[in-house]
Amino acid sequence: MNEILPGVFHWTARYSKIGFDVSSYFVAESGTVLDPMVPPDVGLDWFGGEHATQTIALTNRHHDREAGAYCAAFGVNPVLVPESGLHEFEHKALDVHGYAPGEEIIPGIVAHEVGAICPDDMALEIRSAGALAMADGLVHFERVRFVQDQLMDDPAQTKRDLVQSLERLLDVDFDTLLFAHGDPIVGGGKQALRNFLASNPAS
Repeated sequence: MNEILPGVFHWTARYSKIGFDVSSYFVAESGTVLDPMVPPDVGLDWFGGEHATQTIALTNRHHDREAGAYCAAFGVNPVLVPESGLHEFEHKALDVHGYAPGEEIIPGIVAHEVGAICPDDMALEIRSAGALAMADGLVHFERVRFVQDQLMDDPAQTKRDLVQSLERLLDVDFDTLLFAHGDPIVGGGKQALRNFLASNPAS
């Protein structure tokens, strides 16, 4: 559990469904867990007192991960999910509520649409921290990159559409990038995105 910015915590945990470590975040200001996994070093006991969990938010429909454990432990309901991905939860035992692009889903956290890789792929702007939390549009393992081609229906078109969406994110006020897959870039995140887009034009 690492405090990467004042009031913003990051951790990784192995997600058995995909067999890789994934990233989760806690925003203390609103008591919000993003893309929840249970931190292996401190467990759910950490989420009490000044770290009390009030809300769970997903950056896309695939990132419910271990949300059920938080709901059971803390009575956090509903889980906030992009409204275009609500169909994923029709047969899951998870109480969810949809949010829309442009909506302030929690005080201080605003949703921006990315789409392209899936209709419900979002980026969540944490205004007090100057941070932007990505879903699956980009990953960060040593370098910022797209996900592997085999995870896209039409890789060439998806990448073109992603570049157009990511270019719009440059209008958002942030300097830190948080990734659901990979390590955050604390400071210089917008420049890292600019550099990535310069190397991957939309043409």
